[in-house]
Amino acid sequence: MEQKSLIIIQVGTAPEPLRDVHGDIPDWFCQAIGCSPDDVDVVRVFEGETLPPPDVSRAAIITGSWAMVSDRLPWSEKTAEWIRDAVAVDMPLFGVCYGHQLMAWALGGDVEYHPKGREAGTQTVYLNAAAVNDPLLSHLPATFPAHLTHRQTVTRLPEGASVLASSLHDNHQIVRYGPRAVSVQFHPEMTPEIATDLLRLNRANIEKEGVDADSLVAGVLPAPGAAEILRRFVRDVTARKLVVLSPDVAQ
Repeated sequence: MEQKSLIIIQVGTAPEPLRDVHGDIPDWFCQAIGCSPDDVDVVRVFEGETLPPPDVSRAAIITGSWAMVSDRLPWSEKTAEWIRDAVAVDMPLFGVCYGHQLMAWALGGDVEYHPKGREAGTQTVYLNAAAVNDPLLSHLPATFPAHLTHRQTVTRLPEGASVLASSLHDNHQIVRYGPRAVSVQFHPEMTPEIATDLLRLNRANIEKEGVDADSLVAGVLPAPGAAEILRRFVRDVTARKLVVLSPDVAQ
């Protein structure tokens, strides 16, 4: 079997109402990247599938999940060990939401429930001075919209990690761990349609927390800059092997 240059490490599956309309999480990433599902290897670690050995010639995206990093589930802890081994050999890694938190935890940071509760909807991300010369972020203005949905957060960074962006709610929106390892708290793979349907699905929990879900739905915006971060990562490390489609496909 041909080895694909990009691995999607799937750490959870979308609720059935979302899957029925939008497909599962790997589909969202493929659409955002603009590649065919045939061009990636998906490893469903949350179902016990085994990751291949870390390989510097490949790249991995670690997805979001409905699980919690602080629960230390066996498959999650095994994936954290794999992340440490992958970073040790300088394999390109890109973590998203749960993947962002799991990378921080795996490399020596802390992850806990956010003291201010859930961050959801389309929110503004603010780049800091350290982001100015970062190759993944040079296309972005100082502020840009991104889709968010999370209750846990990175409360302490691993030694040597640097923060590149924050939001008003969360100080750690983009973290770089090294030249080939980065993670984001927001969801660059989500379209406005996915973000809207997710808010509607979570309406009861959001309103139980004292937030107007309708205002969050009304505030959903396109987030092309956030999606471009993901595409730049893939392009920079795997473009020579991936069949990349027209950028129009990913919008």
